[in-house]
Amino acid sequence: MRIVVNGQQAFGKEVLEALLNRGDEVIAVYCAPEKEGQRPDPLKEAALAHNLPVYQPKSFRKPEVWEELSVLKPDLCVMAYVTLFVPDEFLNMPTHGTIQYHPSLLPKHRGPSSINWPIMMGSSKTGLSIFWPDKGLDTGPILLQKEVEIGPDDTLGSVYFDKLFPMGVAAMLEGVDMIKAGNTPKAVQDESQATYESWCKAEDVELDWNKPAQEVYNMIRGANPQPGAWTRHGGKVLQIFDAGLVPAAESATPGQVTEVSGGSFTVACNGGQIIVKRVKPEDGKKVGSDEYIQSAGLQPGAQLGG
Repeated sequence: MRIVVNGQQAFGKEVLEALLNRGDEVIAVYCAPEKEGQRPDPLKEAALAHNLPVYQPKSFRKPEVWEELSVLKPDLCVMAYVTLFVPDEFLNMPTHGTIQYHPSLLPKHRGPSSINWPIMMGSSKTGLSIFWPDKGLDTGPILLQKEVEIGPDDTLGSVYFDKLFPMGVAAMLEGVDMIKAGNTPKAVQDESQATYESWCKAEDVELDWNKPAQEVYNMIRGANPQPGAWTRHGGKVLQIFDAGLVPAAESATPGQVTEVSGGSFTVACNGGQIIVKRVKPEDGKKVGSDEYIQSAGLQPGAQLGG
């Protein structure tokens, strides 16, 4: 089966190399064009190392791009982390069409930040979908799905890198094998269950210490490492990364630092507290809380927030 890989970054690279390592016939790679001064995409570097042709169109909407793909005579296109819109003319060109990876249990959490939001919303599970893309945003029929648990202390980083990344690479290969075997389910997504969330941005993750402690903790976890939940200390932005949830303190107001010890500090919320272990001060780098405590002179009784 003549396969085209369309993707970018580490995930695209791992899918490409997994296909090649087991002997699949990958005939070409598509990836995002670099911006001026930007280093080559890891997927592009891997493709060139294997002497594969690389195509980097700025848009997939152009007939000349469709013709370019047609000349390759592909049987299947595998989309591994694609951010550009890809129209039907390109998707349907391969003999067996195109399959795509999405890190959620579609139709839940369509959109670009589909790992952040379930954690921030307090979900105990998420997963991945290999689906047949169409004109909509993550709306095509499902080929296969895998479910994973979100642990009580999981972060965006741990859910993706420890779970959805490796499982996603394996699921893409499983999808290819299903198609090779003629097993090509196309389960229509249930629109009554569909949700969409856009990019998780800094403006979405300002901490409100008056909210229940579990909600505050979920936001910190779901934004770690990107975009980084934040508050203010002394009028300056302070991003909070590694943290934990501990019981409430007596007679503490939300946002108040209740304890500074052992290289961390604790902040009161509604019904609980957040123990903060790693931060990033405004215009600074990520540091352990012990370093921030020293540099900022943080003491019990300090107030965080607006």
